[in-house]
Amino acid sequence: MPGEEHSFERHASVTQQRRLSLQYERNAWIGPPSDSIYAGISSDFQDHFTPTIAIAIRDATYLLDFIEKQFPNKVSAEEATDFVISELQKYSENHLEKIVGISMPEHVAKHCPRLCPRLWAELDIVPLVLSNVTLIDRVSVEQPTEDSASKSGGWDEKTIDEQAESMARKGVRLFGPENTPLLQVGFLGLVEVDTAYHVRLADLSDFQSTVSDRTWSASQHYATDLKERNVKIAFFSATPQGGGVALMRHALLRFSNCLGTNIKWYVPKPRPEVFRVTKTNHNILQGVARPDERLTPENKKLLQEWIEENARRYWSRPGGPLLAPSEGGADVVVVDDPQMPGLIPIAKKLAPDRPVIFRSHIHIRSDLVAIPKSPQAEAWEYLWDNIKYADLFISHPVSAFVPRNVPPEIVGYMPAATDWLDGLNKSMRDWDIAHYGRIFNSGCRNADMPTIQWPEDSYIVQIARFDPSKGIEDVLVSYEKFHNKLMAEAPNTVPPKLLICGHGSVDDPDGGHIYDEIIEYLETKVPHIRHLICAMRVRPSDQVLNAILSKATIALQLSTSEGFEVKVSEAIHKGKPVIATRAGGIPLQVTHGKNGFLVDIGDTDAVAQRLFELWTDHDLYARMSEYGIHNVSDEVSTVGNALDWLYLASKLSRSEPVRPNERWIDDMAFEELGVPNKEDELRLKRAVKVEQMG
Repeated sequence: MPGEEHSFERHASVTQQRRLSLQYERNAWIGPPSDSIYAGISSDFQDHFTPTIAIAIRDATYLLDFIEKQFPNKVSAEEATDFVISELQKYSENHLEKIVGISMPEHVAKHCPRLCPRLWAELDIVPLVLSNVTLIDRVSVEQPTEDSASKSGGWDEKTIDEQAESMARKGVRLFGPENTPLLQVGFLGLVEVDTAYHVRLADLSDFQSTVSDRTWSASQHYATDLKERNVKIAFFSATPQGGGVALMRHALLRFSNCLGTNIKWYVPKPRPEVFRVTKTNHNILQGVARPDERLTPENKKLLQEWIEENARRYWSRPGGPLLAPSEGGADVVVVDDPQMPGLIPIAKKLAPDRPVIFRSHIHIRSDLVAIPKSPQAEAWEYLWDNIKYADLFISHPVSAFVPRNVPPEIVGYMPAATDWLDGLNKSMRDWDIAHYGRIFNSGCRNADMPTIQWPEDSYIVQIARFDPSKGIEDVLVSYEKFHNKLMAEAPNTVPPKLLICGHGSVDDPDGGHIYDEIIEYLETKVPHIRHLICAMRVRPSDQVLNAILSKATIALQLSTSEGFEVKVSEAIHKGKPVIATRAGGIPLQVTHGKNGFLVDIGDTDAVAQRLFELWTDHDLYARMSEYGIHNVSDEVSTVGNALDWLYLASKLSRSEPVRPNERWIDDMAFEELGVPNKEDELRLKRAVKVEQMG
């Protein structure tokens, strides 16, 4: 009967429990993945206290179970949060099932402000908060309007248990095949991050905990200024997911939403033929393309037409971000991708006085660009014809990445960043890590690859795209040499496995070709250790990569050409010693001999020797691991990265000149506030010449 207390009644399968319980108890990666289930919650809060909480459990098709708890005395929001966390954890572990997401009405999230962040951080459950307008209508990711409340009358007529079931049912619709929230891109190419912020992974206190007080105070200062003046910032990049730029922008906008600043992110309509051209151009500029590959006049025309079409159809129409600020357009424009330089002159034509920032995130071989008539010179000439109209040229902190014809006064350095709170990096309990490990092993079995039988297996990992510049053949050669050395000098030692894996992307057409080359190498060059090497193109799940890195012993990054590759800092942050090449901005992140080792590009003998040292010297390994955990700079975090963008937007939107003259933007942001650098402040190395990086 409605209003009566009700407990969970569904019983787990005794046969399944007997078959799987041992593996689950020790969090092993063998066995089938857990079934996925979803939850919904509702409650009747009055003055931050509630007498009743209802939780419904369902799979993608059916309602499975529910609980309705009535408290003799009303409980506080904190007690209600603890109750929900406890019940969901027990249910998941008792039934050996993974709760993927939980949906709740706005008033529950409002009255229990720590519920959503704790669900994500402690149980790896994606929390969705549905506004009033979605409670009786079909699920929509539109932002709620002022008259939303008037549409929710039918919702209030439902009992608490009905509301919880409705929440669970609506929430299921927002998850895709990989049990991740479906990516939403609006009509104007607006990326609706976190399902238009219905997904709430963190709040300001969570972000604050990831950085020092110094970084936090500075970011708050600039955010306050931008909010008071309602400054509008628009980022443009080629794709909404799959690569490092997209990961950073999702995190930046998530943080911006918590701050209340007005930052939006736009992407063009995807065209596969364009992405083939832009990837080839990327490879040309990095010096890893075939000698006969060039940016042809036909391809230049294709790129220009693609940009102009998107600007005309979406971004310069009424409500579009490229309109002049006086007409509602953005006050500051950031072209965040070398694939879209043609947007810069268009933005300047529509609003000549509006500041436009160009960010280059790739390794441009400026030495090859300087050779007349070279493929690199021709490709760069096309880019520079558009980029030269930008007010600032932001580059990874490597001077060799900036061609010589870029005026030094507009060049500023800013590293890539990662988010310590997202699915790639957050700390997860071993129960959840094992869930994703089983998903990974299921993929390995389907691909006829060796599995990782953790905790029995130890392994070395390189996490990277299957890209010509990632040095994957060097990884294989280094591992074979290490294996031979280990078997010769310590024959009784069980060798670790080697795992090479990464995600793909819509603008990364080379992945399949590179993967095929790896398989051929394994089958023809190293068949005697083929059973120890796993190469996998991982499905798009951040937590799978998180689980893999969390249980790895050593991380490799043997790129032959690189921008910054923040995966290095991600590994160090988890206490994994890194062996990496002196490529691009990688050496800025590695303190040689303290959190890892640096080697020259292609020096597979040195890699093998360092692997041997880390594998056999347990004291060395422990020292490096401990040092890494406590020595990662704020500059590679979401908040640290946001600080740089907030500073630039604050200055430029006031029409104040910003002339970096090849300085770090982070340093300029603190100098503007009169905050000196402390000697013990954790910072990346202030060296932009590769030969001085270590």
